[in-house]
Amino acid sequence: MTRLPLFRPLALCVVAAAGLASPSLQAQATVEATFAGGCFWCMEPPYDKQPGVSATISGYIGGELENPSYEDISRGGTSHAEAVQVEYDPEEISYSQLLDIFWRNIDPFAVDRQFCDVGDQYRSAIFYHNEEQRELAEASKTDMEARFDKDIATQIVPATAFWPAEEYHQDYYQKNPVRYKFYRFSCGRDGRLDEVWGEEAGGPEF
Repeated sequence: MTRLPLFRPLALCVVAAAGLASPSLQAQATVEATFAGGCFWCMEPPYDKQPGVSATISGYIGGELENPSYEDISRGGTSHAEAVQVEYDPEEISYSQLLDIFWRNIDPFAVDRQFCDVGDQYRSAIFYHNEEQRELAEASKTDMEARFDKDIATQIVPATAFWPAEEYHQDYYQKNPVRYKFYRFSCGRDGRLDEVWGEEAGGPEF
């Protein structure tokens, strides 16, 4: 009787285990960053075009109401902010680079508003997920205050439960490009970004 080499079952187990481990290892390569910069429709595009960003998700964060709807947020009083959650590979793009993009897509001096949208649901904020993100966010805010010699209104707070917005809000700028461009223009977003940031408005593309 022919015997199979003893190493083969062990080798097959190793290969199988490696195959099972791959999705987990791949998942660990992606981390999250969460930014509020007014209307979440406008915060997706600058991140979607960046290498290393695998997804942007519009949603709500910062309040206690569970599973809030857009109508809940629009009425105000829930303490949530419209935000975008960025899933990215830190080997391809750093958190500091994501912060560079964030600042140049907001009005950092506006309190409880961004451009034509008024209310604390449109406040600017950085929601950090760990201590490293907090330190980098605070350092970047300090740099911005030094640059402008002016107080920055943007909050830096711990990330809480993030609730994805309704499906029609996701990738709105791609699904409804004409309406998106009209809203963005009529809200004065680009005009104000040009006033604050000049040629840097909209942020770099890495």
